[in-house]
Amino acid sequence: MAAITLDKIHSGIAFQVKHMMVSKTKGEFTSFDVQFDGDVHNLETAKWTITIDAASIDTNNEDRDNHLRSGDFFDVEAYPHITFVSDAIKKVSDDEYEVTGQLSMKGTTNTEIFTVEFNGTSKNPMDGSTIAGFDGEGKVNREAYGLTWNAPLETGGVLVGKDVKFSANFEFVVGE
Repeated sequence: MAAITLDKIHSGIAFQVKHMMVSKTKGEFTSFDVQFDGDVHNLETAKWTITIDAASIDTNNEDRDNHLRSGDFFDVEAYPHITFVSDAIKKVSDDEYEVTGQLSMKGTTNTEIFTVEFNGTSKNPMDGSTIAGFDGEGKVNREAYGLTWNAPLETGGVLVGKDVKFSANFEFVVGE
């Protein structure tokens, strides 16, 4: 089986959550790794392991990022990583898959399902290597992981929504 290595420069993990019930706050995790074990052309037998450095959260606001790193949210001192390990991959169309696995965050593990699109493979004209690309998305309830901090609004509702939408793009170099 060919070695498959994440190209971190061409990969990313982003998220968004409702802010004040009327808009969205967006951010990303800038430090993560993805282990892909298997054949990119036979995804149903593959295994994904994603490890995110929780302290690498970046919402373009230092005060908010520091609050997110605190015990009110991720508690990065006690729980430095967010991990996802796939259990099953089911093909739902030509290039779309449902990836079921165990998401662990802040000491809690739950089963989650994410949608992954296989974008195919291509030859890199710079070095001749084979590149494989994937896009993923999903939604998790942050409160199910103990991230329950919030503040009520005078107009009703709360400051931070409970559902967090994730999107990711991963590019891999497929070895010979």
